[in-house]
Amino acid sequence: MNHLLETAQAISAVGFLVYGIGCLTTQAMRAEFLRYGLPKLRVLTGALQMAAAIGLFLGYVYPVCALMAATGLSLMMIVAMGVRWKIKDPPAGFLQALVCLLLNAFVVQGYLIRLGVFSWNS
Repeated sequence: MNHLLETAQAISAVGFLVYGIGCLTTQAMRAEFLRYGLPKLRVLTGALQMAAAIGLFLGYVYPVCALMAATGLSLMMIVAMGVRWKIKDPPAGFLQALVCLLLNAFVVQGYLIRLGVFSWNS
């Protein structure tokens, strides 16, 4: 496997596992979700992020798990950027979601190539 892909996958998995746990346990994340106007989605968001992180870890053995997890996280980051736009966060507020989107899009692309679904030569 490509070492850059493995590294991106690991960074995303660890980051979303930590963020997901934080969503479920910290007062700061409760406050953030109130600020977003989405307090009822905090637990679901945290659970989905933790599930996707586990999927990324499983992806080292079962590649389709990484593909599905990274796709889900990419979509989640698009929604996160939309939420930031809606609440009129400054551009810096979008940076974390954008970086996570790009990181997971890279993982998706890597697994599409690895699984033979996509090729730069086609």
